[in-house]
Amino acid sequence: MKSLEKLKEFKNLNSSEIQSQVDSLRKELFDLRFKQATRQLTETHKFKFIKKQIAQLLTLKKNQNKKQTSTN
Repeated sequence: MKSLEKLKEFKNLNSSEIQSQVDSLRKELFDLRFKQATRQLTETHKFKFIKKQIAQLLTLKKNQNKKQTSTN
């Protein structure tokens, strides 16, 4: 249920907000990889969760761009 709630939140964002969210998630993913390499990471499930959020955001951004080009 949590991911559905996040997806609803994401749908209310505009293109620049989506991009900033993607950037912050990618930074967080980088930090997780760094922690994993130094054996400090205990929550390995976060990789899958963050990757899924990034994919959802990029899909929403692509759909928004398609809608904008089709209306112009």
